[in-house]
Parts: sequence; C-alpha cells; structure tokens
Amino acid sequence: MNPTPDSPRVPGLRWVDHVAFTVPDIEAATAFFTDVLGAEELYQSTRGPDKEFMPLHFGVPDDARLELRMLRMPPNLNVELFQWWSKDRSAIFPRASDAGGHHLCFVVDDVDDVVTAINRHPSIEILGHRKEVAGDSPSVAGNRWVYARTDWGLILEFVDRSRVESPPRLVGPGDWHTQSTSEATA
Repeated sequence: MNPTPDSPRVPGLRWVDHVAFTVPDIEAATAFFTDVLGAEELYQSTRGPDKEFMPLHFGVPDDARLELRMLRMPPNLNVELFQWWSKDRSAIFPRASDAGGHHLCFVVDDVDDVVTAINRHPSIEILGHRKEVAGDSPSVAGNRWVYARTDWGLILEFVDRSRVESPPRLVGPGDWHTQSTSEATA
C-alpha cells in the first residue's frame, strides 16, 4: 500500500507503546525475558474463546483464546507476550526471510561480552559470529553486531555502535521525552 501525497497522517500519534510477540510457551518466554533480559512483569490477562469478539477484533478463528503478559524492559520498551490456542494454530515461528519475520534489537556496550554471556545460555543460539560493518555502508561503518535465536525462534540482535564515527540519528536516550501532539504533526 502506497499512501498518496494527500493521505492524512494518523492524528494524535504520540509514541510507540509496546511491541508484541506470540510465543509457544508463555511461562518459558516470560522467564527468558525476566531472567535473561532483565524485564519486569507488569500484568497478565486472558481472553476467549468468544465466537463474536475474537474474529472481529483479532482476526483469528472463533475458537481462539489467548493468555498475555505485559513486561517492561528498562529503560524504554514494553513487550507484550501472547500465547494463543486455536484448532488451526501454526507452531512454526516465522524466519527472518518469511512474511511476518522480525527481530528485537538491543544496543549494548560491547557485543563480544554479550556473545560470551549468551554462549552460557542453552536456550539461545548465536547465529554465525560477531560481524563488523565495513566501508560498504559508510554511515554505519564500525557497527559491531550479532544475531541470536531463542530455542522457540525469536531472533535477537545485539549491536554496539560505539565505533561508528558519525552514526545516523536513530532514536536514543537523547530523544526520551514526551512529544506534544503539535510537535508530532509539525
């Protein structure tokens, strides 16, 4: 879908509230996010099955039900975890190359320290080895990063931008303020 030049922006957009992941085992995923990544569990909820509500509001089969956990990952991200049950639920997590594929990226102080720590966790696999962006991408040359995959399929990226000479203006701690609606639409 390509918006036209006169397509209106979404009014009142203020900030990203959370990202969400469907997981095969909510207990294990919650433990991973809290124990390994330092998240704090904020609340739990359930919904369904409801033949009227679930298809209309979630776009899922009428027998679907869910359990969710909302987590806070300091300093700037809320993560919502879902576990779904349905007669036609797929147990295959999308790969990065599949439609719906995704990853969660963390900025770290030293990617080599992260690789060492991850190698001690049997539930996480480093994909390949640590990489460093070279001159073929000059705006991020010096970026050091690694992909890892949980045993249930979530891909994580850990990036160290400390060696990038003139990094692009990505959102970071200097931007962590509430933007007014007038600023957002200016």
